[in-house]
Amino acid sequence: MCYLYASLIPEALIVSMLPPEQFAAYYASGSQKRSREQAIFFELDPAFRHPFFRLDEGVQRCVPHEDGSPKRSIYVGVYRVLEHLDLNAIRKLHLVTQDGRSLALEPSTALPNGEDQLHLYQEIAPVHPLVASSLAPSDFFQLIVRSPISLLQLPAIAFVELKLGELARDPLHGLVKDLPYPNIEHVRDCLVELKGKSVKAKMINRIQPARFAYRTIKNGLYFGNEQGLVHFPVPSEQELRDRHYDWWRSIQVW
Repeated sequence: MCYLYASLIPEALIVSMLPPEQFAAYYASGSQKRSREQAIFFELDPAFRHPFFRLDEGVQRCVPHEDGSPKRSIYVGVYRVLEHLDLNAIRKLHLVTQDGRSLALEPSTALPNGEDQLHLYQEIAPVHPLVASSLAPSDFFQLIVRSPISLLQLPAIAFVELKLGELARDPLHGLVKDLPYPNIEHVRDCLVELKGKSVKAKMINRIQPARFAYRTIKNGLYFGNEQGLVHFPVPSEQELRDRHYDWWRSIQVW
């Protein structure tokens, strides 16, 4: 059997004989376990097809090696992958730690309440700046993908909302506490500027790496294209401790 995965870091479409948990361990740490890297990918319906990708050819090549070992990865797309995905083909989103532990998240069309506060968004793919905004997640998506007045638009976007703690409501005087972001005072300054300006978003770092600490996720990850927006909620810390302890313990390291 062949599985179909859409990677977000980096953006790619991959056919593999490995089931999700095995693919997660392989993709994050390699076959020789010498490299360690965070990974995020969608598990897709194996029946998904789009004329932009040569998926049938990729599946035909998805056969065991001569020694009988499974074919780990066949890349069928490394460019403009997200914009051609069908939202209905997404089964789960997998958050993989550097040591290969995976947390599977179910998609949901129910979006969290944006509340009257400031937000911090890490865009993951196809671009990955760090952005402060006064917009709730659904409105932030609309600004990027569907705004008729924005000069900069993307056909698709995957992003995560990160925790701001007290800075979300009081960026000038709120305590930083354990927020791990580099240049935190610059983050604070950008949030303060949003409070006093009519602009809805301000770029904090245009070359921010797509990697981020999973423990800083506020309420989940988001993916949307012209079809709409889906949310992948992350369980509460208590549920992570009770049901996904190994993954939870791993994300405390970084």
